[in-house]
Amino acid sequence: MTKIGLEIHCQLTKLESKLFCSCKADYRGFEPNTNICPVCVGLPGSLPRLNKKAIEKATVIAMALNCQTPPKIAFFRKNYFYPDLPKNFQITQLNIYGPTSIGQEGKISVEGKEIRIRRIQLEEDPGRLIYEGSSERTQITLVDYNRAGTPLVEIVTEPDFENPKQVRLFLNILSDLLENLGVSDPSLEGAMRADANVSIEGGSKVEIKNINSFYDLEKALQFELTRQQSLAERKIEIIQETRHWDDRRKITISARSKEGEEDYRYFLEGDIPWVMIAPQVVSRLKKDMPESISSKRERYIKNFDIPTQVADVLSSDKFYSDLFEQAHSEKNAKEVANLITTDLMGFVDTKEKRKESKLNAKHLSDLANSIIENKITRNSSKTVLQTIVKTGKSVPQIISELDLGHVSDEKEITMVIDEVIKEESKAVDEAKQKPETINYLVGKVMKKTKGKADATLTLELLKKRLNC
Repeated sequence: MTKIGLEIHCQLTKLESKLFCSCKADYRGFEPNTNICPVCVGLPGSLPRLNKKAIEKATVIAMALNCQTPPKIAFFRKNYFYPDLPKNFQITQLNIYGPTSIGQEGKISVEGKEIRIRRIQLEEDPGRLIYEGSSERTQITLVDYNRAGTPLVEIVTEPDFENPKQVRLFLNILSDLLENLGVSDPSLEGAMRADANVSIEGGSKVEIKNINSFYDLEKALQFELTRQQSLAERKIEIIQETRHWDDRRKITISARSKEGEEDYRYFLEGDIPWVMIAPQVVSRLKKDMPESISSKRERYIKNFDIPTQVADVLSSDKFYSDLFEQAHSEKNAKEVANLITTDLMGFVDTKEKRKESKLNAKHLSDLANSIIENKITRNSSKTVLQTIVKTGKSVPQIISELDLGHVSDEKEITMVIDEVIKEESKAVDEAKQKPETINYLVGKVMKKTKGKADATLTLELLKKRLNC
């Protein structure tokens, strides 16, 4: 029997300041060791001041994961010595005196299987270690404390995962949920990280750390399960330890023996009093929470008759769902959804391309309406959309400049059909024998009209002309 549990670290990237001081929460882009102050590097005499917004954001995450939220929370010192931990302890949470973490006993469903959330705790991120050198002999370790003190939510699951694929799917769902809540941007480097605890029946729990992506985590789990099964078959003891993922060799390697809770010598953080979370605050946060992804998905299907697969894609990405909400009307909702999921996602498939894009909601709405009103064909709309993304020009301007206006005049289309029939005599004879091949001739007409001909009308006229 396989058991896999996760410890997921999610930075609250939407906050302005760190968890216990006024330094920037977004440490990216700073020169090393410049986004620091006496508090976040733990200088003697400095005192932490708790970020109220961090409490609220973490509570929202707990509620979204169906967790119980306690009326009061406490912070503890977790003591360990590591170069990236400037204070030699981390301020975090622990349920020693009952449920005092920001959330506990939640759940989330993955393909029909319920994954239990043991607890959610709010804590500070340590600094970063940077390794330089071409080999182990010449390698040096540098420390950058800019990240130290960044607000972090740790989500600890029960060991409910049965295979690596479930883990990857869960992390994808969680990533979408965090983005939808507006509390974090998981696409940022280091904003969402996960460690895994793995065991097979009869073996000790092994922790895997130092994993850079969901893809690597899945590969690391696959390797570790194979390693443990191999040991068990040879009756070799599986020891409790921490192992690192070696991305270059694609294997896990032993790092150290696994610490127990007692090794960290937890005690209450004396500089931070217990925090009371009033019921009216919880009610306000719940009321202000954005619509859930599942609710949004069902609304798209029910209200706009959007296909399930399209609704799945559209609702799970905040960037595209926000664009859809701003662009659609009752009349064009289905067409707007198709434009986003069929074409736009291919044109702005990275965060950088999204930022560079000149497209706005009005562009999408106008383009969808132009298709519905037969001012442009669906085929030509792709060219228009690509041009909008690059230039930001209006839909009518692009249609005019590129001469992409829709052709629905029977006489004009018939003239093009006659040309195609003369040029494609062999295809014409085949279409008369096998009517299903007539689409080849439709394609030729579309090519001659640069995609502007009405495809439905073209097919009707061709069938009539060929008596098939």
